[in-house]
Amino acid sequence: MKSNIYSEIDKLKSVIVHRPGEELNNLTPDFMEELLFDELPYLENAIKEHDYFCDIMRKEGIEVLYLEDLAAESIKDEEVRKQFIEEFLNESGNESANEINLLRDFLNNIRDEKELILKTMAGIRLEEIGIADEEGRLLAVNPMPNLYFTRDPFSFVGNCVSINKMWSKTRNRETLYAKYIFTYNPRFKDIEKIYDRTETTSIEGGDILVLNSECVAVGISQRTQKESVDKFARNLLSKSNFKFVLSFKIPNKREFMHLDTVFTMIDKDVFTVHPLIEGPLAVEKLYLEDNELKRESQKGSLESILSSNLNLDDITIIRCGGTNPIDQMREQWNDGSNTLAIAPNTVIVYDRNNVTNSLLKEADVNIRTIKSGELSRGRGGPRCMSMPFEREM
Repeated sequence: MKSNIYSEIDKLKSVIVHRPGEELNNLTPDFMEELLFDELPYLENAIKEHDYFCDIMRKEGIEVLYLEDLAAESIKDEEVRKQFIEEFLNESGNESANEINLLRDFLNNIRDEKELILKTMAGIRLEEIGIADEEGRLLAVNPMPNLYFTRDPFSFVGNCVSINKMWSKTRNRETLYAKYIFTYNPRFKDIEKIYDRTETTSIEGGDILVLNSECVAVGISQRTQKESVDKFARNLLSKSNFKFVLSFKIPNKREFMHLDTVFTMIDKDVFTVHPLIEGPLAVEKLYLEDNELKRESQKGSLESILSSNLNLDDITIIRCGGTNPIDQMREQWNDGSNTLAIAPNTVIVYDRNNVTNSLLKEADVNIRTIKSGELSRGRGGPRCMSMPFEREM
């Protein structure tokens, strides 16, 4: 079965998510910076909020697929399962031969595929493999607490998938599940691949937006390098019917982590934007000519660049946080710009961004609000927590 993603806004039919799990309970203050968290989420409430998010999508007729289920289906074959365990151990960051042997035995003794997948996601405490805590060291393998942001490890674009090379070693382990899903899962194994986790330069899904059937936007950001955008563009344009890629260079800052934290699409001519990127934004158009990647600098305002490249007469920009700089900074930090379109002019948003949500309502956008007390602590919003697999055309 092929993916079908030719826009950000057509009616969503199928989406991949990850329900937060024990990986959040293995996150400690000492490792928050390394594991890319600013606060410790409370798992029980994070699960409730995520379940509510998924229930909203199901009520809209959207098929909700779970990453952990797809990965478990992919390792049912005993040889594939063994291969998965070995790759997981090789990328675990643990360099003790004794502990690797203990970990291998521990994982091989988990016979249920989904339980095994969830344990690899959760992280493994030293006590679980029979080793006493050593000088404050508590974990044999670190958790993957960012996994509920399924947007980043892989990206469906048209009928293709990009298995992304993540910016940090911590998160690059997440792409191992994508490798097995897109190699061994019957529903996904034949999808054309346009990027691979073994590449030397990073690209993350939060920087990839499909603006229409001809144009894909990619952010050059803290997490996505210019070289990666060039590789991605060349592969995509040579293996699909997309005509060009717009590269958006955004400030290399933690709060502007990905393009979709400052810019998302609500309808074919309506966008949310964080106002503080409009001034420093640099845009290039990438296209193939005689099999050579060409680039063309785009001049003018964001509205004029989008209008000319998307063949639209007019563009509506809804600015995150409105006109007040304090509201802008607060609500962008809490992902006010990170909307998930589930149909044209219909988006899922966090409830906490009152100013931005009021502006969306004033613009006659249909919003579905979800709780954000715990989920937002990971610095990602509804778009970050979802990877659309199929939309209507």
